[in-house]
This record gives sequence, structure tokens and C-alpha cells, in this order.
Amino acid sequence: MPAIAKAAAHENAAFYWHLGDFRAIYLIDQDYAQIHNPKQAKKPPTTDYLATAWQDFIDHQLKSFAETPVFLAFGNHELIPPMTSERLIAKFGYWLDMPVIARQRLKDDHEDEAIHGYYHWVQDEIDFITLDNAANRFDSAQLMWLRALLERDTEDASIRAVVTGMHEALPESISKDHSMNQTLLGDASGLDAYHDLLDFKRKSGKPVYVLASHSHYYMPGIYDTAYWRSHGGVLPGWIVGTAGAERYKLPPGAPSGSKEHVYGYLEAIVSDSKEDPIHFEFHELKESDVPQEVQQQFTPEFVHACWLGNPDR
Repeated sequence: MPAIAKAAAHENAAFYWHLGDFRAIYLIDQDYAQIHNPKQAKKPPTTDYLATAWQDFIDHQLKSFAETPVFLAFGNHELIPPMTSERLIAKFGYWLDMPVIARQRLKDDHEDEAIHGYYHWVQDEIDFITLDNAANRFDSAQLMWLRALLERDTEDASIRAVVTGMHEALPESISKDHSMNQTLLGDASGLDAYHDLLDFKRKSGKPVYVLASHSHYYMPGIYDTAYWRSHGGVLPGWIVGTAGAERYKLPPGAPSGSKEHVYGYLEAIVSDSKEDPIHFEFHELKESDVPQEVQQQFTPEFVHACWLGNPDR
């Protein structure tokens, strides 16, 4: 993450969008153990770890972005017991209620003062929509919110595209074995959300882009599947799960351009094009991209071991 933050600063990025899984929670993260208690690296989570894991994420990952704004989406690891939605929103309320988010929420509904795991903001005439499927589903309130938002965006001539970001990929992607397909509620509510996005694209004529992480590799064209080619249409979609977690092998049928066992980030380049205003490029990181201060804090040997190890699943 500090290497990604360094790249974001170098590119003068407008913001960074983190699509979930802040800490492992079900076990002690290797980097956490390296700093706090190296000898306990392979033992089960402790009370101390569970009490400080999210703060460690803030201190060693979020703060590395310095002046670059960071928008957060929640992942399934954020809800591994004993963690809860209430604890999550309380801990990360600062990021969920940043002025640009709070202003937009109150503009949409002047009575909505509550902080949610889902939200949106408008930048460069593009609506960036963060969805919350950390619990492997969208509840009815979130789906109603999404539909109302897309209706407004259909009528709003100042909105020229929509980008949705979430943790788990919507159903029937190439990565369906590790997505919202895993539960009946996830499958049903995810299909509803996909069709809502399809309907918006049809009615408005505006482009839609769909981003996810969850699977720890890079894959473009994730919704170009037989199912979506015969059930309404293919939306442009990407999985980017390459910011530090254990890396996965690509599934069968992975499209050209997919990458496994890499670290990196997806850059979105905005243009004036009406048909395709956002061009996405994946940037693979090298070990030498890790900032020197991080190398010194964790030791070069540890960084090197993580770079070569962190094996495929």
C-alpha cells in the first residue's frame, strides 16, 4: 500500500479508491506481526491484535496516502467476528463522512444524516458509487438507494458516466466462484444491482464501469460471459485485488491481459470522450517501488520475502 500511495502522489491522482479487506482478522497479518510481535506471526489472532488491527491499517496504510484523498469500500474481512458493521462505521466514520460525501448525501436527501457503508460523490461529471456487499448481499435499503440515484443520474445532463466500486464482484462474472454468487441472497440482490446498471445504461445512453476486488489478481472484462451475453448485456468490469493480500491463481477462462501473483493498482484516466470517457490501465509494481522508509521499518529481508512469497492459493 505505501508503494501504491507513492505512485498515486507521483501521478497527482485525484483520489484512491480502496475496495475492502483492511486487515485479515481471522489471523494476524504478516506485516502487523513483523512490527508488533514477530514470534507470534503464525499463531491465531489475539485480543491485542483484534483491538488494534484497524488502527494499524490506518497508521501504516491509509496515512501513507498523505494528501491524496482515500475513499473506502467494505470487504468481507471487515465483518469477520468479533467485528461488526457498527464497529466498522464507528472506526472509519471520518472517511465515510468526508465533506464531499456528506454534502452529496444531504443534497440527495436533506434528512439523511446517517453514515452508511454505501455512498457516492460526483467528480469530473462522473458519478462514483461505492456499494457495500461486505455481507455478501445488498439489503433492500441499499438497492432502493441505488435505483433512486440511477434515476436521478439518467435525468441529470451534467452526469456523463457512472463508475461503481464494491468488494465482491456482481454475479455471473468470470470470477463467479469467489463473488456474490456464493449465497442465495448475494446472487439475487447482485443480479438486481447488475440489471439496474444495465437499465440505466440503456435508458440514459451513458457509460457504466464496474470495479471489484475480493479475488486477489487482476482481471479485465470480468462480465464478458455467456450468461451476460444472453441475459441483457455485458458491462465493462475489472477485478483488482493486488494491493497486498495473499495472491490467487487465475481461474480457467481468464481473459487476455489478466495477471496473477502480482502487486499493482488500476489507474483511471478521464477524457472528454462521450462514448468512453474513462480509460483504465493496470500498473504492476516492482519490489524497488516500496519506499525506503518502509524497507527500513520492516527490514529489506521481510519485504523481499513478501514479494517472492505470499503464495498463490
